[in-house]
Amino acid sequence: MNGILIVNKEKNYTSRDIVNIVGRKFNTRKVGHTGTLDPMATGVLVICINSATKMVELLQADDKEYIAEITLGIDTDTLDITGNIIEEKNTIISKEKVTEAIKSMKGFYEQVVPIYSAVKINGKKLYEYARNNENIELPKRKIEIKEIELISDIKYINNKTIFSIRCVVSSGCYIRSLAKDIAVKLNAVGVMSSLNRVREGIFKIEDAYTLEDIYKDNYKIIELNKDMFPYKKIIVDNDPLMFKIKNGALVNNDYAEDIVLFIDKFGNLLALYKKYDKDSSLLKPWKMFKGGN
Repeated sequence: MNGILIVNKEKNYTSRDIVNIVGRKFNTRKVGHTGTLDPMATGVLVICINSATKMVELLQADDKEYIAEITLGIDTDTLDITGNIIEEKNTIISKEKVTEAIKSMKGFYEQVVPIYSAVKINGKKLYEYARNNENIELPKRKIEIKEIELISDIKYINNKTIFSIRCVVSSGCYIRSLAKDIAVKLNAVGVMSSLNRVREGIFKIEDAYTLEDIYKDNYKIIELNKDMFPYKKIIVDNDPLMFKIKNGALVNNDYAEDIVLFIDKFGNLLALYKKYDKDSSLLKPWKMFKGGN
């Protein structure tokens, strides 16, 4: 069994839980996911199985689309509703101001990585510093908010302002941090109170399977195919080049590209090659596939 399985993750499961479940289902340890979802989050989790695990690194760079609920008036140590409350206060903010703050987030900005995350500093994960009550300067990442909009009415519950957004973001963006940053724009505190990932790259929630589906064998494994790769595709139609590629040799970079996907005349994947760092006129093998005739 080789390919990609799109899982619609339920609440209270970690991404590692899903990987372990899929691994047991297909009796393999070669399973990986392309983007963590917190236990409170739901939605698209892309699972790569066996030879498809070589796709994990590539798919992690894809943009992602989320539906998130934000609650203003609460601050927690995790930046989401499940954390320990640090501050709570009455916060009533108009729809006009909320909409303006949301629109202002579109574009590139330096986002602070949340302390409760698996990002490593000096060989240690940030959440380990948090659990040990150790102070650490949090790193920043340049991320892009490609699309963002208010998609719900504003609700006022227990003197808190609650609303939902839809956003499309680059890899590396934390929606928990985005929620906090929107709150800061409004001179308030705020947390992410729910999160649903509805798309990751080309994979949509409409194509995802629940754990119940998987247990009942009601699923479809997606085979690796050329349409998954946003790179220039070169059809190999001569034996000398085919021989070099199948043997992982350097080839001439006649394509003026940093990355090239080689396929055979039937569309089977052969290999991904990227620019050779020692000689830009050459391409070196990066990811090898078993296809080719």
